[in-house]
Amino acid sequence: MPQGVPQGVSRRGWLLAASSLAAPAGWLAAPQAAHAGGQLEEPLMDSVRTALSSAIANQAPPEPEFFSTEARIHYLRWLGTMSDRLRRRKPEWEIRRDFLQTVWYESKRAGLDVSLVLGLVQVESAFRKFAVSSVGARGYMQVMPFWTRVIGDGDAGKLFHMQTNLRFGCVILRHYIDRERGDLFMALGRYNGSRGRSPYPDAVFGAQRNWLFGEKPQLPAG
Repeated sequence: MPQGVPQGVSRRGWLLAASSLAAPAGWLAAPQAAHAGGQLEEPLMDSVRTALSSAIANQAPPEPEFFSTEARIHYLRWLGTMSDRLRRRKPEWEIRRDFLQTVWYESKRAGLDVSLVLGLVQVESAFRKFAVSSVGARGYMQVMPFWTRVIGDGDAGKLFHMQTNLRFGCVILRHYIDRERGDLFMALGRYNGSRGRSPYPDAVFGAQRNWLFGEKPQLPAG
């Protein structure tokens, strides 16, 4: 598991629009001004609340299952490629492996593109497990604590647990995508509390390019 303690206010800027990806500094450039947004607490129908609570409750270990050798080989190639790209952020192999395996599992479980989730994590927390924003959002996917009361057991401290944070983040993002009828732009804005405004979705879409499998990201020299 990643080591460290809460690092105070996280920088959630990392606004990587498509044009900035061509810059020499690439995706590891210094973060820009932070967005202080976060998910907004909204009334949920009982059926939606129940469905989300059920999605959160199952804490199965993130062990990938494959129905063919080809699928397993594809996953291992993806893992190796993403591990290389994440090395500067998480130098220890075991930590990178556990993180990427969990992201892959939770993304697939929620029906999300893994590259989109990795892009969101890059923008939200810069891959810091204990990141805390100025509005109190926590962890890798900057989940607002109220969600643990609405669809969890009320223990906001668990949002610093890797799988719990990724589980909440993926389930919430899936909920917003469904609510926006598949419109990723609007769903990402809702995730950030900035629905209808472009900076945050543009940042996530830009960061997502760094995590597309089979494409080489813009990385700094040295």
